[in-house]
Amino acid sequence: MNTLIKEFIRTKAVDLTELRRQFHSEPELSWEEYKTTAFICDYLSQLGIPYRKTDPTGVIAEIKGGRSGKTVALRADIDALPVEELNKDLIYASKEHGKMHACGHDAHTAMLLIAAEALNGLKDELSGTIRLIFQPAEEAARGAKMMVEEGAMEGIDHVFGIHIWSQMPTHKVACTPGPQFASADIFNVKFTGQGGHGAMPQDCIDAAVIASSFVMNLQSVVSRTIDPQQGAVVTVGKMEAGTRFNVIAENAKIEGTVRCFDPSVRDHVEKQIDHYANQVASIYGGIAQVEYIRGTQAVINDAESAALVQKVAAECFGEHVLFDEKPTMGGEDFSFYLDHAPGSFALVGSGNSEKDTEWAHHHGKFNIDEDALVTGAELYAQFAWAFLQENK
Repeated sequence: MNTLIKEFIRTKAVDLTELRRQFHSEPELSWEEYKTTAFICDYLSQLGIPYRKTDPTGVIAEIKGGRSGKTVALRADIDALPVEELNKDLIYASKEHGKMHACGHDAHTAMLLIAAEALNGLKDELSGTIRLIFQPAEEAARGAKMMVEEGAMEGIDHVFGIHIWSQMPTHKVACTPGPQFASADIFNVKFTGQGGHGAMPQDCIDAAVIASSFVMNLQSVVSRTIDPQQGAVVTVGKMEAGTRFNVIAENAKIEGTVRCFDPSVRDHVEKQIDHYANQVASIYGGIAQVEYIRGTQAVINDAESAALVQKVAAECFGEHVLFDEKPTMGGEDFSFYLDHAPGSFALVGSGNSEKDTEWAHHHGKFNIDEDALVTGAELYAQFAWAFLQENK
């Protein structure tokens, strides 16, 4: 633990909260984070930290240490969601109708800026380089890929990220080795039958019946074709069929998502969706068209990296902060950075019933206990410091 980092971040608690509130009040959706990007650039300029913008939004910056060594990357996402803010009484509530930081990315951005300020003050003592990745479009599941294409992971030896987590008590830190977030894919299925009058079903092929049968049969993919010890979720979230009450549907469309941790399970589910769709359509004499879109991969924490996070958290905040949070079926495109370097993704608790901050992520009432900001900012900085110290 670096005591200077701890002391500096404690003195910046008020600034940290103000930063987060500014980002929260001015949310921008994926690929539209122009004001946020400009603010980050101005902040880094004032600190004298060199940076470059990515296209169309986002920032990559570097803090070069006084001595040579390895390079560690710290990542924060900066985009908001198309969610209406329901916390109307907050003085920093969203000013943008239908847009809200409902997942905590405002906190991530503020925490990494303050962590960067702390580390920049100690750059002469650093043995190596710290790369700062302010990533757009995490909610679109494409921002990390773009940042990798922009060179964010070139020369990186290790990568670390943080997510504020309302399901954990404030200040708690979770970073277990192995799966942390699931892969998140999308599937679209279109069924084509033969429409006609609702009073003459014998002359028709009902796409609504085909789609309904598919939805019911699809439930057995997880329950009957996957090892029960392997986690997987197949969810149909949207279904459209027909045009009128007395017209048999000629077309039906289904949209859903697949979540799992194991790549082989992912491959299996993709094949089963195609198989079930075509077989069910064939039974009724219809046609199926399946589109399977691979989104984020599973976030798998490197064992050594996770152990270092736990060590740093225990030294900085005490053993009691360590929390054993089970893996989530939520998706995170941080996974694409792990294709290029080992690393880990930690959760920092921000749930506090007294402050009404235990709402689920992506909910219009989502908010964070701002006391967690100091924990997150220090964890960013202390992890980078510890990694470079251990890898001189």
